Amino acid sequence: MMDLKKEYGAVLPKKLLEEVEAKLPSNASDKQIKEILDRVVSEYQSMQVEPGEAVGIVSAESIGEQGTQMTLNTFHFAGVAEMNVTVGLPRIIEILDGRKTPSTPMMEIYLKEPYSKGKDIKRVALAVKESKMQDAVSSIEINIAELTVSAVLDDAKLDAIGASKEGILKVVEKSFKDFQVSAKGNQIDVKAPKDFSLNQLYVLKEKLKELHVGGVKGISQVLPVKKDDEYVIVTAGSNLKQVLGLDFVDETRTTSNDIFEIYSLLGVEAARNAIIDEVFKVIENQGLKINERHIMLVADMMCASGMVKGITRYGVVSEKSSILARASFETPIRQFTNAALAGELDELNSVIENVMLNQPIPVGTGLPGLRAKGDEK
Repeated sequence: MMDLKKEYGAVLPKKLLEEVEAKLPSNASDKQIKEILDRVVSEYQSMQVEPGEAVGIVSAESIGEQGTQMTLNTFHFAGVAEMNVTVGLPRIIEILDGRKTPSTPMMEIYLKEPYSKGKDIKRVALAVKESKMQDAVSSIEINIAELTVSAVLDDAKLDAIGASKEGILKVVEKSFKDFQVSAKGNQIDVKAPKDFSLNQLYVLKEKLKELHVGGVKGISQVLPVKKDDEYVIVTAGSNLKQVLGLDFVDETRTTSNDIFEIYSLLGVEAARNAIIDEVFKVIENQGLKINERHIMLVADMMCASGMVKGITRYGVVSEKSSILARASFETPIRQFTNAALAGELDELNSVIENVMLNQPIPVGTGLPGLRAKGDEK
């Protein structure tokens, strides 16, 4: 087999050879293996794109055609209030436009054993969900005469979010360093300076209500879901950096639908994979089929500069060297004005500008340039 691998290594990718080797029957003779590899080479070469093929148009058509079949709805998780996920065409547009924040950020948090089998799943889910001061108190009141905001902790609510009085008091003291913080029993008082106005006191009350006291910031809802034979926590809201730092989380499989968060944390290659996965997920959920390579081409285009750029006039289109290509997308007057001021020259190397000028396009049969071989004498 090693000799055959060397022989076919020049014509087949290493990964493909490894896949063939893994699926070969153990009792196959060299002759049979050679026949199989010859067939693989034949199939592989027939799948190669012809030089000059207009792959961009094929991809655009393949994605656009299926896009017309998509619904415009948002999917709602049953039994959980305010937990929606944008799907269908709005989600595709959101991804390809390169929007900084998704309209419904969410995560799929995979767990390590024994938690993935269901052990303490409720406690684990609550450890992920963000808890605010208002989730731990029975009341928050203002004492105008004393210029004080008082929060009364509720023992049952503290148990529900897995927090302690001491822990919450430390958070309050840390967050309100310029104020006098005191505690008596279940009551925490935050006393404002004497020059505080009534409006400022109400702002202080709202800040105290929204104070983060536990869980992961940004995760507003959690839903344990059974996938195959393990539990996965689906969340509304995303904070990949903090979640990956939790000791019970399987960091190798946990994902977020926020592409820019993935890009800032894991880099452009991870963002490219996220774009492919997210678009493919939307298409599959709609019951449609698109060859993954079309989506890969779009993702490659978005990430080619080393940054994630949307397919918009400010993203991928702004990087085109051709003035006519940029003008054909949007804002032609501005493009022509800026190009004239900068003294730019259009080399007419791409497709759009040649179509505009009624010239042969450098695609297909228009790609090769014929050259005559001169006599050396």
